[in-house]
Amino acid sequence: MSAGRAIGVIDPFTNGASGTARLPGSKSITNRAVLCAALASGRSTLDGVLFADDTEAMIEAVTALGAVVRVNRGKRRLVVDGIGGRRSRSHDAADEPVMVHARSSGTTARFILPVMAALGGRWLLDGDPQLRTRPLDDLLAAQRSLGVEVHELGEHGCLPIEVISAGDVDAPLLRHVRIRADTSSQFATGLLLAGPLRGGIHVEIDAAFDTVSRPYIDMTVAVMEAFGANVVVPSADRFVVTEGGYRSTVYPIEPDASAASYVWATAALCGGEVRVEGLGSNSIQGDVRFAEVLGEMGAEVTVSDDAITVGAPPGGTLRGGSFDLRDFSDTAQTLAAVAAFAEGTTAIEGIGFIRRKETDRIANTAAELARRGIDAVAEPDGITIRPNPFGLRAGLVDCHGDHRMAMAMTLVGLRVAGIDIDDPDCVAKTFPDFFDALESLRASPDSLSGPTEPSGPVIAIDGPAASGKSSVARAVAAELGMDYLDTGAMYRAVAWAALQAGIDITDQAAVAKIARTAEIEISSANGAQRVTVDGDDATAAIRSAEVDRHVSVVAANPQVRWVLTRRQRDWANRVGGGVMEGRDIGSVVFPDAVLKVFLTAAAAERARRRLIQQAVAAGRADGANPDGEAVAELAAELSARDRLDSGRVDSPLRVAPGAVIVDTSELSQDEAVETITALYRLATEPQETVGPHRAGRR
Repeated sequence: MSAGRAIGVIDPFTNGASGTARLPGSKSITNRAVLCAALASGRSTLDGVLFADDTEAMIEAVTALGAVVRVNRGKRRLVVDGIGGRRSRSHDAADEPVMVHARSSGTTARFILPVMAALGGRWLLDGDPQLRTRPLDDLLAAQRSLGVEVHELGEHGCLPIEVISAGDVDAPLLRHVRIRADTSSQFATGLLLAGPLRGGIHVEIDAAFDTVSRPYIDMTVAVMEAFGANVVVPSADRFVVTEGGYRSTVYPIEPDASAASYVWATAALCGGEVRVEGLGSNSIQGDVRFAEVLGEMGAEVTVSDDAITVGAPPGGTLRGGSFDLRDFSDTAQTLAAVAAFAEGTTAIEGIGFIRRKETDRIANTAAELARRGIDAVAEPDGITIRPNPFGLRAGLVDCHGDHRMAMAMTLVGLRVAGIDIDDPDCVAKTFPDFFDALESLRASPDSLSGPTEPSGPVIAIDGPAASGKSSVARAVAAELGMDYLDTGAMYRAVAWAALQAGIDITDQAAVAKIARTAEIEISSANGAQRVTVDGDDATAAIRSAEVDRHVSVVAANPQVRWVLTRRQRDWANRVGGGVMEGRDIGSVVFPDAVLKVFLTAAAAERARRRLIQQAVAAGRADGANPDGEAVAELAAELSARDRLDSGRVDSPLRVAPGAVIVDTSELSQDEAVETITALYRLATEPQETVGPHRAGRR
């Protein structure tokens, strides 16, 4: 993805995901390692470095401290000459405070402030407007308890802040600091990182408040020890940094586990299999636990010492559950996107503190999901998601300037056509190559073809009643020069024949006999469909309101489905593939179709279209603008039918694994056809450039 794009238009994955993901280094480890290297004596080499806005902020910050940093972006390497834990003489001679600008990086601000205080001198710490809103009260209180002067120059507890300190050259060893970690673990991390400069420090986490993101404190200890610091952990809430400074070293940085959550989720949602190397059971990052969450939801997860591979659920469907993400909250939005496609309710808990991140990640994530038709409720401590695949809607996502919102909602766009990202470039904060990395996992057109594929390609178009499947599928077939079969017309023909014969629709055996014995012919001529039953033209009759009321019962008859499924497969093999539409073409009849589409629309819009269709069939001129009451009544009936169709035991209506959801609520038929034909080309033709692409402001 190139810089400067106004809107990112997401191309869904039509063939699943495959490959080994190319991930950046961990942001959290990079910023800790850069700071430790800068404070160390001698020259350190860091390999696997993440170059992103947050880490560039830290590099600039340590340069302001006096460290010399040599950058090799091609090799993802930094060579750092450290300051040996001492303030630069040029700082002592300066009349003005030394300025450090943390951009929008919370880690940089929270880590560098205690270091400034420990080095001594006058400093001015500031950041971008977004960072100025993020509170630092607890960290400032801790510094004041250590005798440091800190002055907020703007809002209370926020940047910009002036720091004035004599340093800790003559301070007693093991100064004791108690700090809360219920808002952020980064406050404790900052104190620990500065500990060796003070000759030691005893940091106690206030046990009266629940600690959040505890694995990040453990990560801090691991990085500090790699650079020679002495850290003792006598209990879960106590950390003692003893005398002794940092030493230079060669340090490899793991891939970013938060970034890995998006590619693992891609495989779980879209099918296929994605491997991440460099992360495994030995990782020091707590966010690798997101792979465990996907495993609990039904995904295939394989973990070794240094790699984690995630694949789609064996049955094709993820399941919801309750998950406490207190210790790896950066993956909460990823999980929210995944939950939108799972069966059952998902409760994401333990993350109330992320309301104070780059944005209110609870309220705004729930709001954006709701705008996409997902039942998402912001709770005091998390988000509850009740998915409804029939309700998923295309549209523009407001990222609220949050890089994780942009990346998480992109996952929705991998399954729902027409999802656009309003500020795709905000991913540069932590994952500048996000869209390219995701695109590299797009499986090739022939990667997922299966044994049930007929002699030619099948486009399977499923969807709820009155979603426009027949007219759209017929037009898609005409556009692509393919044969077309309206499988719904088969069920309607059986229902009509049974009604004509006076058979009770609930008599499964009698209706199944009609399905076996009736001669049903469906043909197209000059773009129009003709249906005959035992030689009688039933084209109009099968679209009657009476058939509408009874066809779902016929479609739920397992004996009827068994008969008609075989007729549908025979047809596709006889004509060499084609466009087939119905309610289980992608999930049952042709699960390995080259393209699977779930066509849907809002219930009110489906009702309006159905009423117009019935008026036209009846030759009424008043059908162009259906009565609002009639629309509401039929919309309620269609919603009830959705519940019946999706809840039936045999072949329930559902989004087939790997299917792309196409919401036509605001699309004309021509636009719907254009969308599906574009998806077909994605699924069948090698693409030079796909994925998020440039669009103008809307």
